[in-house]
Amino acid sequence: MKKNIFFIAAIILLAACSNKKINGSKSSNASGEWISLYDGKSLDGWKESEGPSFSIEDGAIKVAGKRSHLYYDGPVQNHEFKNFEIKMQVMTKPGSNSGVYFQTKFQQKGFPDDGFEVQVNNSHTDWKRTAGLYDIKDTAATFVKDDEWFELGIRVEGKHVITKINGQTIIDWTEPENAVAPKGHPGRLIKPGTFAIQAHDPKSIVYFKDIYVKSLP
Repeated sequence: MKKNIFFIAAIILLAACSNKKINGSKSSNASGEWISLYDGKSLDGWKESEGPSFSIEDGAIKVAGKRSHLYYDGPVQNHEFKNFEIKMQVMTKPGSNSGVYFQTKFQQKGFPDDGFEVQVNNSHTDWKRTAGLYDIKDTAATFVKDDEWFELGIRVEGKHVITKINGQTIIDWTEPENAVAPKGHPGRLIKPGTFAIQAHDPKSIVYFKDIYVKSLP
């Protein structure tokens, strides 16, 4: 009987530890594990620049308002990522524009100078569409529709960047040796940094949820 109780207790403890890792505990930084950056109910661990343009609606981060950016400022990797894979669920409303920045850093005003932007736009007037690496390697093709959830993925290993929509590779790009940042983006070069979600303009409404990151060697 005592053996059975011990066995059950061990299973419960193991399940609790697994849950803790998935939900992004402060100690969960191990390579190869998916860690949540968003708890589904608050903006804990995130810091907004201008706004207010971000809120919680039905378990998702709702982007709606003037230009602003929501930076990950939480404990995972001490909000500094070099080699990683990140995935999230995204839904755009018609005519909306947004983006996901990686390897960026907090900036109080304006569009981030540091890091790269992965475009989120399925029908906005800007021709550069979802999963393009903005002003680096863009795409004019539309792969998903407004009002439908889709998975956006970004993988960075060294200077190699891959973006995906629902598992399909859209952009495969490697920063060249001795690269120079493009005009208008002085910090758009590979280096460690955090993530940010963009509020582009007052007419754009976009939703994000299920945001998970995995550290790579």
